[in-house]
Amino acid sequence: MRVLVATDAWHPQVNGVVRTLTSLARSASALGARIEFLTPEGFPSMALPTYPGLRISFPNRGEIARRIEAASPDAIHIATEGPVGWMVRGYCRRRKLPFTTSYTTRFPEYIAARSIIPMSTRSIIPMSTRSIIPMSVSYAVLRRFHAAGAMTMVATSSLRQELSARGFKRLGSWTRGVDTELFTPDHAFELDLPRPVFMTVGRVAVEKNLEAFLSLNLPGSKVVIGDGPQKAELESRYPKARFLGEKTGRELSAHLAAADVFVFPSLTDTFGIVQLEALACGTPVAAFPVTGPLDVIADHPVGALDMNLRSACIRALSISREACRSFALQYSWESCARQFIGNLSALQPSRSSPLRGGLMTQGVAQG
Repeated sequence: MRVLVATDAWHPQVNGVVRTLTSLARSASALGARIEFLTPEGFPSMALPTYPGLRISFPNRGEIARRIEAASPDAIHIATEGPVGWMVRGYCRRRKLPFTTSYTTRFPEYIAARSIIPMSTRSIIPMSTRSIIPMSVSYAVLRRFHAAGAMTMVATSSLRQELSARGFKRLGSWTRGVDTELFTPDHAFELDLPRPVFMTVGRVAVEKNLEAFLSLNLPGSKVVIGDGPQKAELESRYPKARFLGEKTGRELSAHLAAADVFVFPSLTDTFGIVQLEALACGTPVAAFPVTGPLDVIADHPVGALDMNLRSACIRALSISREACRSFALQYSWESCARQFIGNLSALQPSRSSPLRGGLMTQGVAQG
């Protein structure tokens, strides 16, 4: 099977979407599927005004068509709702070609988190009313985008229930995995910091809710790994915390394995692969009981979930590191790839290229 995945999120970005897609391609090849990517590479782009580290591309309709036709895929999957995603969606609808989508980012909540409301008043203003673009409008746009697909894949059962309640149709499951050979306790090194070490990893941006972690009264040390537009501000406001910048690969694994607790303060992530990466390193998780942590941790003895994040952090200190590692070993990128390919296979009776008329066209909405 030849699969073309369209995505606006791509290297050099470091995030869960990029890690998922690259791991998917690597594991899918062992299952007899070849995944190619249609990305913003080669298109003009500009930095987002509020986030210089991210760029928005301006794809050309003719070039999008050329790339799709050159790939001659058996199946088309749209991973993101950005300019590339919308262009590929339009191409498929004009030619009545089926495609699948995935819901990986809570854009309505991200927009609200990045609103123009002053930081000092955000805690008393509901997220749904913070943004100049109401969340109801954002969700209406996303519903329309995904309604044209034959299936919208989501990573967790709680997100599936939430989107269903918001009117999304034809939802399917596509879980995530972790590289347990890269992320392992064996890579741990000694951090020259007072113990216990509470660590968080991710984009240093307002939507990741890092202040909920940094403002806690905790013993030992707080460590932030990652980069982003809020880094300088948070470094200035929380001088006792250690900001170590971006880490990847074995270096990231070594830091995660060296921590005593991994703290995941986000309220907007749809999964949070880094939770699995921490667990694979033997590091317990402390988080809020929201989508992502609720699905990954649930009631397993590998983390502590509490609306009082400090309480969760303290309780996580007593969790068995061996239990965390054993739990993470149940997740694999091969299972993730098998589920993804299974979703595509269920929607097509033929392996012929859709661009040659072989892929079935039923299930494509006219939204």
